[in-house]
Amino acid sequence: MIALISEIIASKIEESDTLLKIYDCTCGGGNMLFGVEDRINQKFKRLTQTYGQDWNDALYALAKIESRFRPDSKIEHGNTLVDDKFDNEEFDVVIANPPYGVSWAGYAKDIQNDKTGRFKYLPSISDGQLLFMQHLITKLDSVGMGVVVHNGSTLFSGDAGSAESNIRKWMLDSDIVEAVIQLPTDEFFNTGIYTYLWVLNKNKQTPHKNKVMLINASEKFKPLQKSKGSKKNEVDELSRLEIVATLSAYQDNDYARVFDKEFFYFNKQAIMLTNVDEQGKSFEAHLPMKEDKFGVLKRVSSIELTPTKITQGEVVLSEFSITKYDATQYASLDNYCADGIKPLVAQFDYKEQPLLITTADAKYYYDADQETLIKEADGKKEALGCGKIIVSASYKKATKKLAERIEISVELTADYQKDYEVVAFHKDAAANQAAIEAFMARYISKPFEYLENVVGVELNFNKIFYQPEKLRDVSAILGELANIDLQLKLLEQEILL
Repeated sequence: MIALISEIIASKIEESDTLLKIYDCTCGGGNMLFGVEDRINQKFKRLTQTYGQDWNDALYALAKIESRFRPDSKIEHGNTLVDDKFDNEEFDVVIANPPYGVSWAGYAKDIQNDKTGRFKYLPSISDGQLLFMQHLITKLDSVGMGVVVHNGSTLFSGDAGSAESNIRKWMLDSDIVEAVIQLPTDEFFNTGIYTYLWVLNKNKQTPHKNKVMLINASEKFKPLQKSKGSKKNEVDELSRLEIVATLSAYQDNDYARVFDKEFFYFNKQAIMLTNVDEQGKSFEAHLPMKEDKFGVLKRVSSIELTPTKITQGEVVLSEFSITKYDATQYASLDNYCADGIKPLVAQFDYKEQPLLITTADAKYYYDADQETLIKEADGKKEALGCGKIIVSASYKKATKKLAERIEISVELTADYQKDYEVVAFHKDAAANQAAIEAFMARYISKPFEYLENVVGVELNFNKIFYQPEKLRDVSAILGELANIDLQLKLLEQEILL
């Protein structure tokens, strides 16, 4: 892997009389940092200088010792995420293999209060990989490049609007991601999972601008003759040269594809559905209109009933303003409301089993077969449309006119349901909205209103490079089954003889 990273970097830099500054923010014992420097020095006469930081005492000591044999190498001890020892430096090349799936809870306050501006978003506290990624990007100079090793979670973890998705979007918006390369499994000493090289470049060639290349190099390896821990494979020299040549060509082939960066964006469009009954009706039509504080007519959210009795199975409730409680069981009326009445009211689920609300002039219930609310009065039934029966209890403090009490209320509301639809993204705003509307017209049959739309970003190798297993011919399978059947009959004959 170090050799491949070195080849990628070498393909992006040129001979120069300027110093090449190489930085690794999680340098460990320095294997990657110094390995890359050595390989660059073999290919170029350009002077190099290495910078590294690590917070592991033993690994820092190893890197520090090695640095003594290199011209002006700078190795520092400490946690990069909370104490950047090179806060005033920028670098030509950044590299790193930060820890995967490691929590940053132990120093969360320091990161949350970070004043450097390097962390645009804070990912899940259980995994700090994308904190290191953001840090490294801010350390690049105006034409710098980098190669960072991550596991797959940085490609797709987190939904649209999450910190992880927003970090990926920020990176692609900034047009700093040139390519992502999937490496073979079993390529590391301590893990057998797929790993990925993020190739960062602030000096993209014009044809590469606003594009991202995915290279599926998972089959580009040579098995080791003898395993070294979890490491069973290595990206051999021929494979390395082929991968770098593919990256340099920046054209599609059978294991690599180039995309406009917006290909990886998607809309997560929120909508509020209005559920309807078998006749296509919603209770919403029964909700009266009322002016809001701006004078705009809007439907009220519910109609409140005045119940005389609530019945569900064997449970019957006929008291709706409660002022008394058992002082031997509850410390106060408020406590009785929280621990006695609210759990009781929570059982009144109009969809789980028949719930009957009786008022002075009518009865109300939900017909599950027709998915509608029914009002029954004077022997007549009226379907009100799809809606909800909401029974709730609340504690009311004493006022000048009324004593403290628990009030139980019943409301009829329309049945609204928030949903999300994932729709392909278009960079043109008008085309994007048109695509969302076309999707809704095709797939959503219920009435709905648009809510917020959040644009997410994920890079999914499986979706792009997945090759379904070729199914065997049916005749070949039938032939094998016939052969097995024949062998079983022959064995049966031998047993009988």
